[in-house]
Amino acid sequence: MEVFHKSLKSNADLAKSSTQTITTQGNYVFMSIVAVFKLEFLKTQHQLNHFALRAKLWIEATRHAYEQQQALRAA
Repeated sequence: MEVFHKSLKSNADLAKSSTQTITTQGNYVFMSIVAVFKLEFLKTQHQLNHFALRAKLWIEATRHAYEQQQALRAA
């Protein structure tokens, strides 16, 4: 349970929510929990911990965004 809580706070940024209404807060909490479960699923597939997996996903997303930017510049 402690690992789940740590991942929820660190990887899903639950503590950084800037929501104001109860509905948006509930949605934010729900989606944060879903994100942690998806990370757990990917963790078992790739044999990585949550933090290494998050870094790998971040690098891949940045690389993809850079490739898209280069394609738009060329057009």
